[in-house]
Amino acid sequence: MSTSTPIPILLVTAEQLKTTFAEEIVWIDAMGFRAEPGTFCLLPDPNKGVAKVLVGRPEILDTWVLGGLSKNLPVSKYAIANPLTPDEATALTLGWKLGQYQFNRYKKNQSGAIAELVPPDNADIAYVDAVVEATSLARDLINTPANDMGPDNLEEAAQILAVTYDADLKVTTGKTLEAENYPMIYAVGKASETAPRLIDLRWGDVDAPKVTLVGKGVCFDSGGLDLKPAKGMLMMKKDMGGAAHVLGVATLIMKLDIPVRLRVLIPAVENSVSGNAMRPLDVIPTRKGITVEVGNTDAEGRLVLADALSEASNDNPDLLVDFATLTGAARVALGTELPAFFCNRSDLIQSFESAMNQADDPLWNLPLHSPYRDLLNSKIADISNISSGSYGGAITAALFLQEFIKPEIPWIHIDVMAWNLRLLPGRPEGGEAMGMRSIFELIRQQFTKAASS
Repeated sequence: MSTSTPIPILLVTAEQLKTTFAEEIVWIDAMGFRAEPGTFCLLPDPNKGVAKVLVGRPEILDTWVLGGLSKNLPVSKYAIANPLTPDEATALTLGWKLGQYQFNRYKKNQSGAIAELVPPDNADIAYVDAVVEATSLARDLINTPANDMGPDNLEEAAQILAVTYDADLKVTTGKTLEAENYPMIYAVGKASETAPRLIDLRWGDVDAPKVTLVGKGVCFDSGGLDLKPAKGMLMMKKDMGGAAHVLGVATLIMKLDIPVRLRVLIPAVENSVSGNAMRPLDVIPTRKGITVEVGNTDAEGRLVLADALSEASNDNPDLLVDFATLTGAARVALGTELPAFFCNRSDLIQSFESAMNQADDPLWNLPLHSPYRDLLNSKIADISNISSGSYGGAITAALFLQEFIKPEIPWIHIDVMAWNLRLLPGRPEGGEAMGMRSIFELIRQQFTKAASS
């Protein structure tokens, strides 16, 4: 179905059904529509088409109010008829467009046309388009299976961004990692047929405030010699979700021209099994100069991140952020849909929580509880990569990473699922960007204001 005039969408409450739509109430009742949030009702026109779409109006118009409509309405053009603030218009438009996402790379029969929304005049379309591009990139990278998303493919994705946005890219690969003092990245990735690498992208004015993003790029995690069971290995194509997130944030920063000196570091590896794989209780040197005892080869993400974070610290950035699909413990604590974050500055926590509210992209703060650092002690090395206890695993993993960061650098660590286990409005099952919009909003608020002052 196609019309030249967009079909109006009206956000309505139950009270409005009784007053504004008195003439259509018999039809509305027959459809069982009660204006509950998350529900909608089509009102027919005399020509057996759709005259209007009624949508249950929640108390707060968040990003996801219209997120499920684009795949559930008849194919046509629609427009929101309610008056909206600019923030509401932007959020509703964003949710609709994120709901249009489909991952069809491996399907012969691609889905056809889909319902379109004519954005309200006061929506920030530049922001919406940038977020959709960044989120689609992250989702695509995470959804792609490991046979097509290895360390070399992650490098290719970074190369495309570098060419698109005129950024500089350096990649350190294979045994050169050892020669250039990235021993843990090499140790984790050397067992794979695809060589490990450190992807290093830089963009922006060299005199601008420095923002560095580090993303865990474990393109598949077998567990190494501490091999995962089949069920635990099933979704390990998503273990490069941290890398996907930082490439998404980088897209937002570069596309919207945020005045920062951006650096993106991605240790890209596959944690495989072979004759030269790292072994349990191996002791590995690090870029920082301390030694790590490998208590478990399946705790490899923190190892590759540690070398990358050490390198990031050498630049003394004004803000250092890492994303990683790091621990199951964070999922036990908060579930799969709410990422955990850790931060070494109380004022930065407050600023980040404000940015979350603005972006409608929640995370939850967990503590860097220093007494738990003793649980990482090793009898023969400076530190172990796993805790000696079975509790607080997300915290001890964050404390491990903190060992490789200069204390004076403002740092946020995000432990993220990067995957939707269920279908939600605007958020299909599969790879997902979580916390990406909030980190971007923090960077935009902190450094755009600094540039204008």
